Amino acid sequence: MQHAATEITAPDTDNLPAYWQFHEAVARAQLAAWLPPGRRVLVDVSGRRAPSAELAARAGHSVVRVIAPGGRPPGPAQSAGPVQVIADLCRLDFLADGCADGVIADDRALSMQLAAETMIAEIARVLRPGGRVLACVDSLVLGMAVLADQHHWAHLVDLPHAEVVLVPWPDGSITRCYGPDQARELFTGAGLKVHRIRPRTALSESTVTHLLQRAPDSLPKLVRAELAARSDSSLGAQLVISASKPRPRKGLTVPFGVLGLAVDAAGRVRTRVKPARRNLTPAVDAPAVAVILEAAERGEDAIALAAGRR
Repeated sequence: MQHAATEITAPDTDNLPAYWQFHEAVARAQLAAWLPPGRRVLVDVSGRRAPSAELAARAGHSVVRVIAPGGRPPGPAQSAGPVQVIADLCRLDFLADGCADGVIADDRALSMQLAAETMIAEIARVLRPGGRVLACVDSLVLGMAVLADQHHWAHLVDLPHAEVVLVPWPDGSITRCYGPDQARELFTGAGLKVHRIRPRTALSESTVTHLLQRAPDSLPKLVRAELAARSDSSLGAQLVISASKPRPRKGLTVPFGVLGLAVDAAGRVRTRVKPARRNLTPAVDAPAVAVILEAAERGEDAIALAAGRR
């Protein structure tokens, strides 16, 4: 199914093996460039075919590879390989909150899961603050090519503006396709910060095939050129998304002013709130705070008042 992307977008091409050799080399290089330094705990939800879990384990990381139920069971785990678990990719209940330094969702994982919002929410949950995610999805370009190949012309008009795009695949399955805006919205909706969206490959199939036919040993140079390319994220049959889980903002102490307030970054009142030394002044559009009044100003004991938006 993975190779069907180019078979549909370039049906008259007789040199697909050369291009897919390049495509897979690029995917491996992008993963290697993304992997964090040192020994980290990574979760791989990419599926059975993707080599990402094994590649990350070889790089020295501790990897939990989650495989969806059904089909061929995973092979025996190697001593230095990933730990393999069969589970629902949208319900990672066996993983604790914030347990992973990174999550890999390669090989169209978020396209094969039609309820991708549930899956990305689980990915965000198991990521620690500052943890990263690398994902690959089918693009709207591919979805439009599939629909055109099936002569569904009426569906192409509003396709770029649809919130959710589900495209029937030639083998009877359904894939969820994303434009850059839809992919960004999916990740930000789960509280993740998107750093980059780019096509899996920017170099065209014809260009790659032509160069590999002339110089079969030029594959490493082509891969380096692809990684360095600054490409339009709206192009390409697949999109690669790099994102992270934001770290919580550090506590901010506001200097004591006329209200004698001290609030942290989340708008909660800090415990050390000193009495104000001047008359009270309205705080317009301020976050919720606690106010302490001078006993001398009220003629009574100091009291705390909860101020809403004032």
